[in-house]
Amino acid sequence: MTQIAIHLVVTDPDQAATWYAEALGARETNRITLPDGRTLTVDLLLGDTVLAVAGEMPALGMRSPAALGGTSAALHVPVPDVEAAWARALEAGATVFEPVHDAFWGERTGQLLDPFGHRWALDQHIRDVPHDEIVSRAAELFSGSATA
Repeated sequence: MTQIAIHLVVTDPDQAATWYAEALGARETNRITLPDGRTLTVDLLLGDTVLAVAGEMPALGMRSPAALGGTSAALHVPVPDVEAAWARALEAGATVFEPVHDAFWGERTGQLLDPFGHRWALDQHIRDVPHDEIVSRAAELFSGSATA
């Protein structure tokens, strides 16, 4: 994976920044507050990734997943202990999208939805899997001949 800066639109950037810090271990690095006291954006560092959270601005096309009826993307976060990270996120208010399981590509992984509608996968590497094996297993799973 490579580094990418992510800009998430949420219903409340202050609450989101607090949640991402508590649940995912992000650290606040910058905040822009407007003269009327509203938070425009909060920059966080999640591992080596810049994560900016900003409030909705429908007139500018910035809408949260809730306003759009969900999200089509999952943000993957590598963690050293998926069970501990999973428990922390659920305790902070995340909901299960896909339970933690051992995936055929060599990770123990699960997906959850944060309170703002964004989907996160927590991934712990458990084994190296040859590319040919991944391709073969994916073909089995998505051809309908495997039971998952």
